[in-house]
Amino acid sequence: MRPDILNHGYPRRTKMLFALIRLMSRHPVPDAARLVFYRPDFYGDRAKTVTHEAMRGPSAWSVADRELMAAFVSTVNRNTFCINAHTATAARAFQDPRMVQQALDDPDAADIGDGLRATLRMLGTLTREGTVSPDDMRPVLAAGVTPQQVEDALAVCAVFNTTNRLADAFGFELLTPEGFEAGAGYLLKRGYR
Repeated sequence: MRPDILNHGYPRRTKMLFALIRLMSRHPVPDAARLVFYRPDFYGDRAKTVTHEAMRGPSAWSVADRELMAAFVSTVNRNTFCINAHTATAARAFQDPRMVQQALDDPDAADIGDGLRATLRMLGTLTREGTVSPDDMRPVLAAGVTPQQVEDALAVCAVFNTTNRLADAFGFELLTPEGFEAGAGYLLKRGYR
């Protein structure tokens, strides 16, 4: 159930910012952004920092790879808002919407590198089962993924398992396809700050 506070529980300054964003972008402020502006001292500021580090911090994974991981975790969780948001962002980052959709539908059949494929499989197991074993990690490392890359992928997984649950709990409203595309452009330009 969507709490009314996501629509109205902001100080005047934040409401003015939302109005400016809507005016400039011609799209409503996504609920993911609304959530981080509600009680920023409790959740929002920390969430932005952790998400930005996982998605845009230093990593051997590209921004496109990490956006695909976010879309994949969201697909496993069947969270429509985050699937649409991060599929659009990954498609723009890779400049290949078809490949992104193939990877989300079946990583084994997608035209992606072995390391990314093995990592997506492992993230799927972790998301579905809540745990991974050494047997789940061996193929990832055997595919050439470094321990640091595993850590980076796990950070993406943790952030989006949390975000997916919040999106479900707060009933995030879907944007139009154009709204998701505009959001993708923003995320690629500015990140998650």
